[in-house]
Amino acid sequence: MANLTLELADILQNFGVKSAYGTPVEINGTTIVPVALTSYGFGGGEGDTPDGDKQGSGSGGGGGGMSIPLGAYVPHEGATRFEPNTIALLAVGIPFMFVTGRALARVVKAIKR
Repeated sequence: MANLTLELADILQNFGVKSAYGTPVEINGTTIVPVALTSYGFGGGEGDTPDGDKQGSGSGGGGGGMSIPLGAYVPHEGATRFEPNTIALLAVGIPFMFVTGRALARVVKAIKR
């Protein structure tokens, strides 16, 4: 196996923007551009054979990702505006606000001591 990390880097170098903004889609004569929140991560690994050792060792693997549809850019009355996917925004926003509130409460509690 060649250098797995470099191979993954070559494959994924342009992944960011292309995964966040989808291919424009035409629906009933209106072109929309879907927008998503994307996150991904990959691992890697290699192996070697130490000098004088007849048995080498190696390991590697891992990878994953997610995509949450946030909405789309839609032309409306001569201007383009963002139309949110409210269900996805709530699914992302509620846990974020919960964690932020808990962290803020702990900071305030630590300051009071």
